[in-house]
Amino acid sequence: MIKFSVILPAAGRSTRFGGGELKKVYVPLLGQPVWLHSAKRFAARPDVSGVVIVISPDDEDYFREQFSSICEELGIQIALGGETRTDSIANGIDALDSTSEFLAIHDAARPGIDDAMIDAVFNSAAGSGAAILALPVPGTLKRVSIEGKIVDTVPREGIWEAQTPQVFRRQLILEAYEKFAHEPATDDASLVERLGHPVSVVRGAVQNLKITTKHDLAVAERLLAGEA
Repeated sequence: MIKFSVILPAAGRSTRFGGGELKKVYVPLLGQPVWLHSAKRFAARPDVSGVVIVISPDDEDYFREQFSSICEELGIQIALGGETRTDSIANGIDALDSTSEFLAIHDAARPGIDDAMIDAVFNSAAGSGAAILALPVPGTLKRVSIEGKIVDTVPREGIWEAQTPQVFRRQLILEAYEKFAHEPATDDASLVERLGHPVSVVRGAVQNLKITTKHDLAVAERLLAGEA
């Protein structure tokens, strides 16, 4: 059986989530914190040999007080984030005990991932070396100026919105981070693209949305409860 290690980045500042004492990954969702939904799913899989959650250093005391026991129970390692997202992922890679053949990176703020999506992207990555979940963009896209005026209409053919997990052969993502970790990137696939390696796209699902705002949290709750 091919083995995968999983990194769950959770070190963001949650600035768009709005006020409140808790960051979005720690707020309750159907009785458990957002991050724990996907963490449990990955930790329970026989093809996953290690899971690490990457948290902000500012959250370390809170996280260990609240969640160290469940992390120990599930075998989840804890790593501290860095200045940028790529720094945080690099720290997560360094913290992993597992030397599995593949690494999967999944936003801790995406609680709606299910085994069918994981199976699909894992299988695709095992064949091609790199694969991500994504959805085709359904709406009409407009390029807008800083003055709030439409500049032009962008053709949506072939335009997909990236999701996670993003899964890579271990040596491939390590090479990408060695070469490009200090360059701006909004996702990990873009670093692998810079190596010239093709990245396969597997259709994701609406339920795999990333929680950014409180509205997203309400939508996720309805989706996970089967109401939408």
